[in-house]
Amino acid sequence: MAQQATPVRRARLGRALGPEPTAVSAVVLLLPGGDAVSHRKPSPMLATASMRGLGRRLLRAGRDEGLTAHVVHYRYRGWNGTDAVLAHDALWAADEVVRRYGDVPICLAGLDMGGRAALHAAGHEAVNSVLAIAPWLPEEDVAASPEPVKQLVGRRVLIVHGTNDERTDPELSFRLAARAKKSNRDVCRFEVHGDRHGLHQYRDEVLALSSDFVMGVLFGKALARPVRDALAAPPPLGLRMPLASGFGRAYR
Repeated sequence: MAQQATPVRRARLGRALGPEPTAVSAVVLLLPGGDAVSHRKPSPMLATASMRGLGRRLLRAGRDEGLTAHVVHYRYRGWNGTDAVLAHDALWAADEVVRRYGDVPICLAGLDMGGRAALHAAGHEAVNSVLAIAPWLPEEDVAASPEPVKQLVGRRVLIVHGTNDERTDPELSFRLAARAKKSNRDVCRFEVHGDRHGLHQYRDEVLALSSDFVMGVLFGKALARPVRDALAAPPPLGLRMPLASGFGRAYR
């Protein structure tokens, strides 16, 4: 008997979170975490669960403006070296948004390895902004090329990282932000002091900050004063901006 060919896996968009607006005017692509190396198929339930809270918060703020959100389901769990699977799947997802909704702005919102994918895929012409939460970034190696930042030019970028992150080194996201800031003033980074990778201790503040940023970059809403200050401040001030306790209550 002839051996069956291994089926080709394809990335896909999850169903729109919540009721979809009658007229979609902007899209958030939610990029879950992953592994450095893995050829296993991601669990859709785990991927959706990791991003559901963020997606719900963003939609509460933006649905009346025409915002919709989709979780991106990757082909594989792993970044897998130069294959950069998650970044390519993010680019595919942006193409799919354009196919479905036309010329609407896209914010790439990624967590952990999804944060790295969001940063890499920012060069897509429909993407106007990136939200990278506790992004996984590789250790710097003099023998390897540094993480790219050229694709971030012309995009508004917010990085959020806990100072006690045990999985992804917050110093690496600071260094990337510092390199990106040299050619793009619209880069800022908030530090969540004392919080770890999951950012559970200041979850409400992180969600409020994310919502404020996304509504500002996608719909032109006024950004909260701390975000404006972070974007305007020279390095390192605007890249080590502390996320204040009660941010969401103070800036609703």
